[in-house]
Amino acid sequence: MNEEPALVLRELTPELWPELVALFGSNGACGGCWCMYWRIGPKERFEDVKGERARARLEALVRAGQVHGVLAFADEVPVGWCAFERRVELAKLDRAPSLRVDDAERVWSLPCFFIKSGWRGKGVASALLAAAERALRARGCEIAEGYPVKLAGRIPAAFAWTGVASMFEAAGFELAEARPKGKQRYRKTLAGGAPAKPAGAPKQRSKPAPKRAR
Repeated sequence: MNEEPALVLRELTPELWPELVALFGSNGACGGCWCMYWRIGPKERFEDVKGERARARLEALVRAGQVHGVLAFADEVPVGWCAFERRVELAKLDRAPSLRVDDAERVWSLPCFFIKSGWRGKGVASALLAAAERALRARGCEIAEGYPVKLAGRIPAAFAWTGVASMFEAAGFELAEARPKGKQRYRKTLAGGAPAKPAGAPKQRSKPAPKRAR
């Protein structure tokens, strides 16, 4: 039985834009989103932005160093992505009544995961979550927040793009607001303490994170 190659985890930089494009493919990760869903303005519709328009917006932000996230590589091939961002930069979050908060300026969000087909269910998302947490701690972030789905049996990967609750719980996140279904809001206070190590994650090597956000 062949062992899976070790993951290498790298924070996104403008130079890694081609690797992000290679991972997302022609579909922009899922449905032409290009990781722009939560950034859509109050007078915009996702249907009007998705596709090439979303790709151009994401590229401009990445080139300007205004997008944060972690890429997972196996044998130099990108196999996974986890976005993290100041919550105040993700305007659509506060337009969702169930996700609205009154302390957004204290929070960094973990709003999006994308794992390459063939690598799902192998701990890549958990490894990315842990790497993102380390990056947030290096920046001195106070609160990390995620929006995983509450599973009721198996669901298509496209519906789990914010992660699943069990993964966040394994990483030490706690439910901040329960809902009967759909996206749940989980939080973890990052001031002090050591980063969580995800259970069952594949072996990995992390590149050092910058000390502060751009």
